[in-house]
Amino acid sequence: MTTLVTVAHGTRHAAGNRVASELTAAAGRRLGMSATASYVELCEPLFADVMRGAREPAVVVPLLLSTGYHVRHDLPAAVAETPAPVVLGGPLGPDPLIAAAQVDRLVEAGAVAGQPVVMVAAGSTDPEATTDLEGAARLLGELWGAPVRLATLGAIGSRPADVVRPGDAVSPYLLAPGHFASRGRADARAAGASVIAGVIGAHPRVVDLICQRVVRVLMGERASA
Repeated sequence: MTTLVTVAHGTRHAAGNRVASELTAAAGRRLGMSATASYVELCEPLFADVMRGAREPAVVVPLLLSTGYHVRHDLPAAVAETPAPVVLGGPLGPDPLIAAAQVDRLVEAGAVAGQPVVMVAAGSTDPEATTDLEGAARLLGELWGAPVRLATLGAIGSRPADVVRPGDAVSPYLLAPGHFASRGRADARAAGASVIAGVIGAHPRVVDLICQRVVRVLMGERASA
């Protein structure tokens, strides 16, 4: 029987790690599958350990919002060590369902239609990750109905202090609370943002997306059988 394994980055913040476990449990219930949440680092179970111990076929869904080193190197290396047949999917984002969740978080925080928005991401040294982040900002802008500017907290890109203007709303392109979420909120507030949305979190649209990825893999396997 095929199982679902998700893999998040991992954080020292327990609340951040709970987001992955909540999303995974919800997707497993909906799909009627055994589901395990794992982490690249900082929290157990580690993805590498889960892969080494796997004995059943599995679909792996990374709970990562863009490509990068983990997606292209760490995760495939761990999958290569497993004795079981495993299909490794790509990152969750960019995707319209993620953008829809961000819109909900903006509205929940009090942002109003037409209000300028800055999407704040962790950032990466990988140019392909930057392309993903730019795509995510475009998707959010299409759903929000106004241009969305991009800021990053590190590596490639402009910092919130240089992008956020007084009165802007800020949408964190972050799945879970933790170091980057706290820093992004502080930087946005210091730059004069009037609304700072919460992280994407265990939003139903993210559960939809995880299930969608799993179903595509399973349907593809049936079509090739």
